[in-house]
Amino acid sequence: QVQLVESGGGLVQAGGCLRVSCAVSGRTFSSDTMGWFRQAAGKEREFVAAISWSGRRTWYADSVKGRFTISRDNAKNTVYLQMNSLKPEDTAVYYCAAGPDIINIMGSSEYEYWGQGTQVTVSS
Repeated sequence: QVQLVESGGGLVQAGGCLRVSCAVSGRTFSSDTMGWFRQAAGKEREFVAAISWSGRRTWYADSVKGRFTISRDNAKNTVYLQMNSLKPEDTAVYYCAAGPDIINIMGSSEYEYWGQGTQVTVSS
């Protein structure tokens, strides 16, 4: 059974930082593209960042570019999202997702496996 388990969310003041993690089990993690998406209350889920199976390629939404960094440790089957200079508009439930052979990196429907999400709240 494939499981993606996020952790590390919480409450932080604007300008602060958080790192969320996603541990993957039940699957050959090292062959998947990994992504982070987020969904704020009353809004649609949106792409945040993604990383290729090798870690050599990364992609970011314009809204987080320069502030967030995605990384992965294939030996630990874990992907990370380091979030710096957080803003109140970053408040959302953050989900990690995984899938092989993804063409549209920003398309949530391309990712086959999803975690349950972790809440990130940024206070002003």
